[in-house]
Amino acid sequence: MPEMRFVITWPDGQEESCYSPSLIIREFFTEGESYSVADFVDRSRRALTIASDRVEAKFGFACSSANEQLARIESAAVAFLNDADARVHCKTFIL
Repeated sequence: MPEMRFVITWPDGQEESCYSPSLIIREFFTEGESYSVADFVDRSRRALTIASDRVEAKFGFACSSANEQLARIESAAVAFLNDADARVHCKTFIL
């Protein structure tokens, strides 16, 4: 499966390189776009679940790396969820 990374910038300016075992991320995010934190978490949840499901369909087991990445995103997002103006920027994709 083609895996990829997507680089994001959190509302506090911290940059993070995120992992996906599938290119599905490109269907949920656009390079250079910003998303509200809640929307970013929702899109990440849907995309990484699909990615993990694809791994499971192909190899017979879910992708623990995709699940761990989602957990990190959900955990980091908590600090910003009460700020309606907080945005997560999708900086770039790395294939």
